[in-house]
Amino acid sequence: MGRIDPESLNTLKDKVIFINRVAKVVKGGRRFSFSALVVVGDEEGHVGFGKGKAKEVPEAIRKAVEQAKRTLVKIPVINGTITHPINGVFGAGKVVMLPARPGTGLIAGGAVRAVMEVVGIRNIVAKSLGSRNHFNTVRAVIDGLSKLKDESSVARRLGKSEEEKRKAANENA
Repeated sequence: MGRIDPESLNTLKDKVIFINRVAKVVKGGRRFSFSALVVVGDEEGHVGFGKGKAKEVPEAIRKAVEQAKRTLVKIPVINGTITHPINGVFGAGKVVMLPARPGTGLIAGGAVRAVMEVVGIRNIVAKSLGSRNHFNTVRAVIDGLSKLKDESSVARRLGKSEEEKRKAANENA
């Protein structure tokens, strides 16, 4: 899949997930800096995440947003939910994501909720398992979302026509 140009998208929204004060111990004492974890998305199926580190919080956030814009990926979102159940894994962090009917809302916590909001997913049930580390959780969510298949590729793989697919979608709605 090719690189997505952030300038070609509508307004990108960024959300700060976590800011951490980190210290480097040197001969004269401690040097403090800040690291920031940020996700960006256009609420239409594009999402990216980034980490930034600097002496000041705003500079760390700016660096994280720049990196997030370079890691944008396209996610298939249909009627405000995902196309099928999926698991995302990164390190010890695991995230289980299930599609939900309209009106269910975002049933997800912390970092998972922030990623889903910027992607544009409004109805989903998600559970974060394993690691509580924000960085690993975000990477696991992006891993799971990037493994999602759009409905046309699933229909092709199952050998169904477009008409059969539409008929099945109308029956489920």
